[in-house]
Amino acid sequence: MNSIEIQPCRPLNAQVRPPGSKSITNRALICAALADNESQLSGALRSEDTEIMIGALQSLGIDVAAEWSELQLRIQGCGGRIPNHSADLFMGNSGTSMRFLTPLCALGDGVFRLDGIPRMRQRPIGDLVDALNQLGCQVKSDDGFPPVTVAASGLKGGHAVIDCSKSSQFLSGILMSLPYANDFTVLEAAGEIVSLPYIKMTCQVMNQFGVEVIQLSELGEYSVDNSQSYAGQHYQIEPDASAASYFWAAAAIAGGGVKILGLQLGDIQGDVRFAQVMEEMGCDLEQDDAGITVIGPAKSGIEIDMNDISDTVQTLAAVALCVEGPTTIRGVAHIRHKETDRIGHLALELRKLGATVEELADGLVIIPGKLRPANIETYNDHRMAMALSLVGLKQPGVVIDDPDCTGKTYPDFFRDLKRVTHPGS
Repeated sequence: MNSIEIQPCRPLNAQVRPPGSKSITNRALICAALADNESQLSGALRSEDTEIMIGALQSLGIDVAAEWSELQLRIQGCGGRIPNHSADLFMGNSGTSMRFLTPLCALGDGVFRLDGIPRMRQRPIGDLVDALNQLGCQVKSDDGFPPVTVAASGLKGGHAVIDCSKSSQFLSGILMSLPYANDFTVLEAAGEIVSLPYIKMTCQVMNQFGVEVIQLSELGEYSVDNSQSYAGQHYQIEPDASAASYFWAAAAIAGGGVKILGLQLGDIQGDVRFAQVMEEMGCDLEQDDAGITVIGPAKSGIEIDMNDISDTVQTLAAVALCVEGPTTIRGVAHIRHKETDRIGHLALELRKLGATVEELADGLVIIPGKLRPANIETYNDHRMAMALSLVGLKQPGVVIDDPDCTGKTYPDFFRDLKRVTHPGS
């Protein structure tokens, strides 16, 4: 579809089980690929990003079989030894795949090249390359950006300092490969680690596959003993908490309640905190054994540091247009380097919808105004499409361009949104 117009709706009364977490699926794929025997992943996400990861692993000689009708993946682990000695891997715009597979390729023996679409060549990777070279690898990039070439002869290990101020995925990617390094390794994170819950997620997934990560200090030193190895698992993947945020926000905008099945506060994904953010904005929050319910509408703007839940910035911005008073978002300077500039481009689209927006160095100030119809440019960013579509639940005439870009993480989003907001239609 070239575009889709969102239809306003009445207050909601729905429950949703979002597809599996992209972040967990891709982490589990890496651990399972390196494991000593077979793994089965249940509840896996089928999307552009996960299919890019699966295709790349297959190109490296790792046996991955998808049974998508059952949302299951079977992976025959390679025991930390990459079967193929060369590969040219296309990463599309999957930053997760690029940042996780570069360290994995370093475990191999041969030359591996990783590249993507033009936007991927604008997304920084120099800090990851520098850290891998400190660990004895031979990795080259184009002045700190993809394409990346890995002349692999094994990951020596030792000690490296890594800047995680642009992406926590640099640290996660190396951590997952370290059980197969030649030496015990310590990684020292320089400065602030953005999106810290994702590091915790990485450590938890690794632990589920039998490898312990030791955090040596609160300052961000992590160690992995290379005497460990991953063991194949039957691993159940949680529903995606970032995807859940859109439906909680739908309740905050349209009123009524939406229950997300299969998630609990305190789960492995940090983005479940978005439900509590909706509570801060005036919604009611309920939790039982089945899931978490947000009951709207939201009432007032807030000031919030979203460093730990930065994938939900656009979702919060949509809610901010529909409440009283300004909303200030801070701590997210790094999201300029995502699928698009999620500060600058978000500000442009919010202004189309009637808001006054001030760009900050690390965020935005959003002052709601009279909502108005708008054609929303999505910049090939799945989260821009999903988040700003929610404004159309209140304001007629909101049209989302290139809605198919949601295939990156949630191909059925607009079908599910229609089912929740216009049941029976």
